[in-house]
This record gives sequence, C-alpha cells and structure tokens, in this order.
Amino acid sequence: MESTSPTTIIPEPKKLVQQTVYSILFTISLAHFINDMLQSVIPSIYPLIKQRFSLNFTQIGLITFTYQITASILQPFVGLYTDKKPKPYSLAIGMGFTLSGLMLASFAGNFYIMLMAVSLIGIGSSIFHPESSRVAHLASGGKKGLAQSIFQLGGNAGSAIGPLLAALIVIPYGQSNVIWFCLIAFAGILVLLRIAKWYAERLSFNAKNKNAKETVQLNISKRRVIFSLGILLVLIFSKYFYLASITSYYTFFLINKFHLSIQQSQIYLFMFLGSVAAGTLFGGPLGDRFGRKYIIWISILGVAPFTMLLPYVSLFWTGVLSVFIGLILSSAFSAILVYATELVPGKVGLIAGLFFGLAFGMGGLGSAVLGKVADMTSINYVFKICAYLPLIGIFTGLLPNIEGKRAVKG
Repeated sequence: MESTSPTTIIPEPKKLVQQTVYSILFTISLAHFINDMLQSVIPSIYPLIKQRFSLNFTQIGLITFTYQITASILQPFVGLYTDKKPKPYSLAIGMGFTLSGLMLASFAGNFYIMLMAVSLIGIGSSIFHPESSRVAHLASGGKKGLAQSIFQLGGNAGSAIGPLLAALIVIPYGQSNVIWFCLIAFAGILVLLRIAKWYAERLSFNAKNKNAKETVQLNISKRRVIFSLGILLVLIFSKYFYLASITSYYTFFLINKFHLSIQQSQIYLFMFLGSVAAGTLFGGPLGDRFGRKYIIWISILGVAPFTMLLPYVSLFWTGVLSVFIGLILSSAFSAILVYATELVPGKVGLIAGLFFGLAFGMGGLGSAVLGKVADMTSINYVFKICAYLPLIGIFTGLLPNIEGKRAVKG
C-alpha cells in the first residue's frame, strides 16, 4: 500500500476509483465555507455602504452585478481550460484574489473603488469553483450526489455565517473592520494548499494508472443532451434570480415593511441562509437514491406556494416561510450540477464553471434588474413579482430520466 498524503491511503487503482475520501470532501467543503463566507460579507454591509456613499438601489444592484458577472464570465473558461490542464495550486491563487478584494473593500472611499474590490472577489470565485468541484468529484468514490452536497453545504453555511459575522464585526464599528476577514482568507489559502497537494498526487496517480478510469456513456442523442442542458440552465435562472431578491434585498424588505434595525434584519437573513445550508445536505444524497430529476422538480416547483405567500404575511410567518423556502430551494443545485455532469461525462470543470458561472451571473443580473425595479416601485413589489419565478420548475418534466441509460466502459 502506498501513502500519498497524511490523511489518505490508496490501496490499488480499482479501489481508488471506488473509495469516497471523506477527509478531502470535508476539507474542500471547509474551503468552500471560507470562500462563500468571505463573499457574503459585501452584501451584508449594503445598508452601511448605501448610507455612507448615498447610493440608490440601482447602484446597490450594480455592485452585486459587478461581482457576480466577473465570476460568471470567467468560470466556464477556467473550467474548460482546467479540464485539459488541471492546476491544483490555482485554488490558493483564487483565494489570494479574494483576500486582495476584501482588503480593498475595507478602505474603499467611494462607489467605484468598491466596484474594483468586488471585481477582485469575483475573480477569486471564478478560479475557486471549477477546480474545487473537480476535487469533490475525484474524492466522491462514485457517490457524486453526496460529494456535491457536502461541498455545497460548506458554501451555503459560509454564506449564512458571513452576514452574522458582519452584523457583529462590521455593522457596529464601520466599514474598515472588513479587514479582519482577511485573516480568514489567509487561513483559507493554507487549507487550499493542503488540498492542492492531495489533488496533484491524485492526478499523478490517475495518469500512471489510466486503467483505473471509467468512461460513462449515455444512450441519449446529442440533441437531447443539449436540450436538457438548456432546461437545466432555465431552472438555474429561476432559482438564482429569486435568490437575488433575498440575498440583496431581504434586509431592506424587512426594514421597510416591519421597521427592523439593520442588525435585527441580519438575524432574519442568517435564518434564511442557514436553512439554505441545511437543505443543501439533502439534495445530493436524495438524488443518488431516488433520481435527480425528481429532486430538482420538488425543489424548485415545490417552493412556489411559500414564495407566493411570503410578501403578504406577518413578521413571524415571514421568518417561518423564509426557512421553508431556503430548505426546499437549496436542495436543487447539487442535483442539477451532478445531473449535468452525467449528461456530459468527463467535463466536470466545464460544467461546474458553466453552472456556477450562470448561478452568479443570474444572481448579479437579478440584483441589478430588481434594484432598478425597486427604485421605480418598491421593495415589496419586487418580492411580489419574484414569487412566481419558481413556477418555471414545471419545465423539469421535459428532462429525460437518465438513470438506467448509462453504459459504463473501463
């Protein structure tokens, strides 16, 4: 037996492919936790910078748009390139860009410098997600849904904790205290250097043992595959356009409708994002067991009754409904991403980059568009029109049932 890292022992090629390396899955999930927690700090301080720079909702939307469009445009290209030439240590480089963006954000004196700061954070995200998704895929041991859920759990948990930490560290003491999050980014670089070492060893092992690889083919026409990918992208649009209304404007909605303080509204945002993190854990494993198509269907279309009620209920029920929305809606992404990688085998980086990129892009576009709508109408109106987006989930019925249509070679 050959030891390739302090935590992983690789017995032989055949078992290597089948083994689920939980130590790596949870470590890359921790890195995802750090990455997404740091990203969520900026939206969490929107009320602070809106007041300091005298911004309108359209400008707030443009900050989100700049960050997310930077991440979304680059990710598919990063994924396509690293499918051919994997770059394990690019993970740490990506976190370095995030660290630089946070440092600039802590000292930003105007709207345009803040745009530069979030652009750097977006570049860091575009490098991180495709390669880290490939790490999760390599460590899955065939349990791809479970692996993607563990990976996504870290990201969503980080997104939930970020606003809470911002409420404790930044909101009471000022924008300059964003600098403290740079210490967490540096810790993330150290974690990713360890992941990169394992990743490089795994790639080297696979290159020397090509017979350990499996080729999976689907008995579905190329035209049907392309059509199915289109449906999945439409579903991503529905999910992340709606999420943009929550992550960027939920605090403003609560402050406007229920007259909460900034810190009180952050607690409700934390509740929602915490439910997103919890729900993430179920989507992948349930998809492994019952079929990803059904989980996608339930996750997106099934949340519609709750989103349509949300704008009309009391503060208590707003909190309750937001938790249900987060739990149900969050289970979709892991199932969608794994379903897509099974439609296009061997292109994990490209698919991860495309879908993460679209997720960020739709969130950015949604934030910009909804900010403009909020300026023209009201925040309450934004939540009323967004409530119907999950009904797009009905298109899930057009997806093929790919379980049982796989032919495995190798």
